[in-house]
Amino acid sequence: MKITILGSGTSTGVPELGCGCEVCCSTDPRDARLRSSAIVEEGDSRLLIDCGPDFRTQMLNRPFRKIDAVLLTHKHYDHVGGLDDLRPFCRKGDIPVYGNEDTVKHVKNALPYCFSDVKYPGVPNLMLHIIDGNFRIGDFEIQPIRVFHGRLPILGYRMGDFAYITDMSFIEPEELNKLTGIDTLVINALRFSKPHGSHQTVLEAYNVINRIKPRVVYFTHMMHHIGLHAKIEKVLPPNMHLAYDGLEFFV
Repeated sequence: MKITILGSGTSTGVPELGCGCEVCCSTDPRDARLRSSAIVEEGDSRLLIDCGPDFRTQMLNRPFRKIDAVLLTHKHYDHVGGLDDLRPFCRKGDIPVYGNEDTVKHVKNALPYCFSDVKYPGVPNLMLHIIDGNFRIGDFEIQPIRVFHGRLPILGYRMGDFAYITDMSFIEPEELNKLTGIDTLVINALRFSKPHGSHQTVLEAYNVINRIKPRVVYFTHMMHHIGLHAKIEKVLPPNMHLAYDGLEFFV
């Protein structure tokens, strides 16, 4: 299984407009973070996790291949704002879009022209699916993981020995148990230690990681307050890393 991190930033991206901090002014490309998203590939199957407003930019220099499905974590704009840019990929066939009931309802309301009886020529052909338990797409067996983003229930996803969780502030014990035995975890960490109402920090993420004990961890959905990539990498445990845009790894 191959995973590509398309974006590793939070809702404002990095650099943040109007900010002159050392991270926003950094010349290290690993400190430039588009809104969070990832591609997961296995065999002939290719899944997109979240489709934010930077999706077009993220895909410009990548091979143009079919996207078999989109897995949405939740309805916030930085995770769904690029769905209209799936238009070119729909030339290769309709694209199923999966999410919880709240997310699917939001997408339908936000993009009504995609789901009307008479569609404007060229709109993306998206097929909405409400997730209700485990499901299969091509070579993937997918297990949804319910987590909380503040008070909002959202979804992470497990595929075999890999799991992807973003925007989480809390996970219930029974859902945490679904992550037992994973090899590689991508998980959100907004900044290093200052608490936030709806996102966990690196230090808070340690508690989750220590309970499920994955072999490798990559942090994502980071804001500029996370610190410089090169500096933070040096203080993290050996099996934990800051993800960065364009990172590729195999599970």
